[in-house]
Order: sequence, then C-alpha cells, then structure tokens
Amino acid sequence: MTMKDQLQWWLIILLFFSSTIAVFPQNMAPGTPVLEEYGRREQLLSNSLDSLKPQGFRPDLSIKALFAKPEENTQKVYGFSVLPVQSKIQYNSKRPYGYGGYGMHNGRGYEQYLSAGLYGYLGFLHLQLQPEFVYSQNKSYQGFSSDFPIEVLVDRFHFWNRNDRPELLAKGNSNGLWWGQSSLTAKFGGFETGISTRSIWWGPGQWNSLTFSGNAESFPHLTLNSHRPLKTFLGHFEGQLIVGRLESSGMAASQNDGLNERFFLPLDEDWRYLNAIMINYQPKWVPGLFLGFSRTFQQYNDKRGTQFRDYMPIFDAFQKEKFFDDGNSVAFDSEARDQQATLFMRFVNKKAKIEIYGEYGRRDHALNWRDAILNPEHSRAYLMGFQKLVTLAKQNTYLQIRSEILHQQESVNRYIRYLGLGGRTSWATHYQVRGFTNRGKALGSGIGTGSNSQTFEVSVVEGFNKLGIMVERIANHQDFYYRAFGQDEKTLPWVDFTLGVLADRQWNNFLVGSQFQLVNGKNYQWQSDPLSTSAFPKNKSMLSFHGRIHLVYLWGRIK
Repeated sequence: MTMKDQLQWWLIILLFFSSTIAVFPQNMAPGTPVLEEYGRREQLLSNSLDSLKPQGFRPDLSIKALFAKPEENTQKVYGFSVLPVQSKIQYNSKRPYGYGGYGMHNGRGYEQYLSAGLYGYLGFLHLQLQPEFVYSQNKSYQGFSSDFPIEVLVDRFHFWNRNDRPELLAKGNSNGLWWGQSSLTAKFGGFETGISTRSIWWGPGQWNSLTFSGNAESFPHLTLNSHRPLKTFLGHFEGQLIVGRLESSGMAASQNDGLNERFFLPLDEDWRYLNAIMINYQPKWVPGLFLGFSRTFQQYNDKRGTQFRDYMPIFDAFQKEKFFDDGNSVAFDSEARDQQATLFMRFVNKKAKIEIYGEYGRRDHALNWRDAILNPEHSRAYLMGFQKLVTLAKQNTYLQIRSEILHQQESVNRYIRYLGLGGRTSWATHYQVRGFTNRGKALGSGIGTGSNSQTFEVSVVEGFNKLGIMVERIANHQDFYYRAFGQDEKTLPWVDFTLGVLADRQWNNFLVGSQFQLVNGKNYQWQSDPLSTSAFPKNKSMLSFHGRIHLVYLWGRIK
C-alpha cells in the first residue's frame, strides 16, 4: 500500500467516527500555533489570584480546557474521540528560515505537515494515536562558501563536527510518516506513566527553549510525569522524568561534497541514550510565581554501562571533583556524556495582565560548588521575555505586546579560559556526542548554533482572532564569526532582520494561523562584497520571503 493510500484510509476512518464522537481531554502538542498563545492569554485573563488554583506552569492545551462547554461532564469510565486535524503549509523563497514545526525541515521551497488521530481511554489506561506526515522539497540554496581561506573552512567544520545541524536534512524531495503525538499511558491520581512519542516543551519561553521545544521531530521515550499540578502544603508541584532515544540526521554537514570529504567527521551510526528530569514549583505564599529546574544527559548507547547511574545519570553529583580518580577526570570524561542543567522562572500578575519569565542554562560539570558560584558564565545560555495585555474599548479585545531575547553565544569567560579567540564550543554542542539534536534539528532553540535573537510582537487579539506585526533580529552563529573573523575588519556578522504580518482567525470549528515575513539577511553567509575594505566594510545581503499557514479543524462542539 502506497503512502497516498494509507493517508486516504486514515481519513476515511476519521470521517466515519467524527459524527458520533464527543470531545474528551486529549492533549494538543505544546507550542501548537494559535492554541498555545490563546491558552497563555487565558492564564493572564483569569480573575483568580489564588496561587493554589490548579493551573500549570505552561497553559493547559487539553481539548476539554480550551473548547469543551462548561456543562460537559467527561468523568466517565471510558471514552473515545477524534483528535483535531492539523495542517501546516510553509514556503521559503531563497533560503531556509524559520523554527518550530515539530520536525518540519524549514528548508527552501514548499513544505507540508499533516496530523490527525484518535484518542480513547478505559479506566486508567489512555491511548492517543496521532501520527504526523511531513513533505519537504528541500531545494538546494546558497550555503556556506568554499571560497574562504582554509583557516576559515577549518573553523566552520570545527562546529559542524561538534553538532548535527546539516545544511540540508535530505537530498531533494522527501516525505515521512511518524508516530508523532502518540502515547500509551496509565494515569493514577495526578501521575501518568507509559511510552510516548509526544513532543515535550520545558521552560517558560514563548518562541524558544534551552532544552526541549517543538522545533525537532518528537522522539520515543518512557515517561513518568504529573498530568496536573500536585497540591502540597508548600504549594503546587509539576514534574517529568524521561528516558528516550535520539537519532542522527545521517547527513553530511555541507551541500558541497568536496568540503565534506576534506573536513567532515562522519556521524556515529549509534543512537543516543537520553535521560532527563524537570521539576516546576508554584510557591503557596507568592501568587503567580513559578520556579523550575531541569537536567539532561545524553550518551551514545554503546558507551553506556549497566549500573544504575548509567541508566539514571540525572542523579549524579553536579561537582566534577566527585568523579576524580587520582587527581584527574580522564576516566569520567571517557564516558562521553553530554549534560546541561537549567533554572527558570515565570511570574504572572493577573491584575496587571502581565507575565515575565527567564531561563538560565549551563553545560558541563563545574569542578565544585565554589567554581559554579564564581564562574557562572562558563558554558551558559539564557533567555528572557514578557507578555502584556492592554484592555481596549471593544469588549474582550486586547492589545497584546510580547517579546523574547535568546542568547546562546559563548561568554567572554570561554575565550579567556581557552587560549585565543577560538573558544571551544557553543551551547548545545559537544565534541563527543555531536550536539543536542534529533534527526538533525535542535531539541531546544531552533534559531541556529551559537546564535542570538530578539523578537518583538504587537497585536490586537479577541479570543482566537489576532492581527499584528512582528519584528525579529537573529545574529547567526556568532561563535563561528568571532572564531573565524574576529580580527578581520572587512567581514561583518551575518544578521537576519525580519518584518512580518501575523493573522489568526476562527470560523466556527476552523482555526487559521498565518505568518508572513520578509527576511533581510545582512552579510548573508558572511559573504564580503569585492569592494569591501577595512575602512568601509561592505558585505552581500539576501532578501527572501518566509510564509506559514496553520490550519486546525475541531470535531464536535466548542465554546
């Protein structure tokens, strides 16, 4: 049976059940366009200031919370429903651009994403089947040039050989069908455990995250998590512990085969073992305050041992000196583990209709607690942002102002600690494990290795409807720039400036989210104009178009 036939049969099944099935509390993927933003606004618009009101750190994206009528009672022993049908259409004119999309390539050309499925439960058992289909043109484009001096080429592959972020995720047209947002779990009280391929988003970010976001294709994992905030005498807690499997892209870094043959180190064919934990805490005494922590470890599976700490390294000590053997850590380093830890916070003031948040992350073990306190800039990244709603004259209409800053560039600390301007690494890279990715896309931030971004949006919103503009600045791979061109006055940083129009609309059971952006890539791929001089640096630029339309169809009745 061909892929087309499979999709046709899947659609027939969905249509067969759609007329008789009610809506139950199945979950949409975190970061889902339109829905994530709507749920986040609803948290600000709630009249309750009680910190113990059972609301989560991130918005509740269950269909029941977003769309079910208040009088509906879903407290049954069993239930069955059809999940919303989702479709994303994306187009990039001259070059790849964009992030997010749950495994969409965000490459040059046309791209299509489809998702639909079924949900059912029997007692404590819950089954969600929601596969995802992605088609991508993957057109070639002007990538990193082979005309640079060999020193610059070596510096470029220094990072490509410590990460798995190729220029192309496939050669030519590609399509793939994946389990997507599927899971089989058991729920006991406020806890849930089972096997899942659902996407994970940890941290407070609106567009990005330092650990997990909706950027990469989801991955299979075992999970033990809370499915609602857990009330204690100290406040509310949420958490998740996972064991997962990550895969490489299987692609060489550059579109230029000659460069790959000279400089690229082939990817390890082994899969990577992932262990991660996240805990959120909502203090009882501070309404609207959320505090959180996460820690992740990854390692090629064939290097993993058989002891408990090999399966659950998240419980290892944070101090590297704990693993010293005869005054050095050679044995520990040979285990080839890559770890990162983050601290984050979010504060929601419902009276002022504003939220602020931040996340700080560090890679690599500190030698000891003294080293961690005195040297907080070592191997760090951070993000911060806010959202503010201003009441307008029209009822239930607001001016939405939101922004986010993400900084992944190496700190000055790294350049000083390691000789020269070369530095050693970037956030989410590793010389042994080849980066925090799945199938060639970053698990956290999708703006690019060693990149920084500033995003600002102002919109008029009413329910699911929105009309606004967004401006964004992305300084691409600053770590490479300073390593390769830090002393070259003729070459300027590659910075993308974007201006976009945002429009969301609800028509009965249809939700439409759209984003259209002009992208001006100043000094694109660090290319210099032939007339560039030290006194008057002049680099090449590229103007391109990025557009995305997200469609959601909801079965059954909605608010």
